Amino acid sequence: MSYQCPLCQHELHFSNNQYRCENNHQFDNAKEGYVNLMPAHHKRSKNPGDNKEMMQARRAFLEAGHYQPMQQKVADLCQQYVNSDSASLLDIGCGEGYYTSKIAAQLDGKEAQVFGLDISKVAIKYAAKRYLNCKFSVASSHRLPFADQSLDGVVRIYAPCKGEELHRAIKDGGYLFTVTPAGHHLYELREGVYGDVRLHDEEPENINGFELIEEQKLTYHMQLNATEALQLLDMTPFAWKATSEFKMNLKALENFNCKADFMIRVYKK
Repeated sequence: MSYQCPLCQHELHFSNNQYRCENNHQFDNAKEGYVNLMPAHHKRSKNPGDNKEMMQARRAFLEAGHYQPMQQKVADLCQQYVNSDSASLLDIGCGEGYYTSKIAAQLDGKEAQVFGLDISKVAIKYAAKRYLNCKFSVASSHRLPFADQSLDGVVRIYAPCKGEELHRAIKDGGYLFTVTPAGHHLYELREGVYGDVRLHDEEPENINGFELIEEQKLTYHMQLNATEALQLLDMTPFAWKATSEFKMNLKALENFNCKADFMIRVYKK
């Protein structure tokens, strides 16, 4: 399976380190091994998505293993449901590839193709340089560069995506895997930033054309040192609201206990 041209929706063919469609739209494969399928006029800003600082904070935090239980659970579910030898699976909003690579490794031994997509160019650069078992692209989750009914599964961890695009790109009988914050996710961090904290809504999303077939809640406590607590803050949107005083307080802590609380769901088309 190959990509679809974001300009004319014809199939892209790879040759001489370049993707090209029948209308001669061309997209070079970067030296890091990814392709940029985000035309300038599709961008809302010059450099959309997470910046380098957020990516570095996220990579350091994830490598410490704090979200490994969720990573493993998602990979297990993908292996359970997407079990065709030639399956194609997409991770939307894949960031630096932490989950994408694990899913691909879990499907190892099959001829499955695992793709990662993000609007952040710096994130995809990080991913493509490090994880060689996946194919990465810079692209919009609202304009998936894949043909109609071409994907056996899509993983969406926090990432936004139009339901119509998911329905278009996922095969009949294919699967959508979602991860959203459960009620108490990062409660202690949010309490420090906002003071008054509202619990996250745990109601499942109603996605037209998809049936919810499995739902699991994953909850555990994380014990973080000061550096890890600051990395967690910096990789979230909460960092924009955090006061200098709160950041200094985190920096001074020997330990910061914070809850991880996820809703993991499987939908079938």
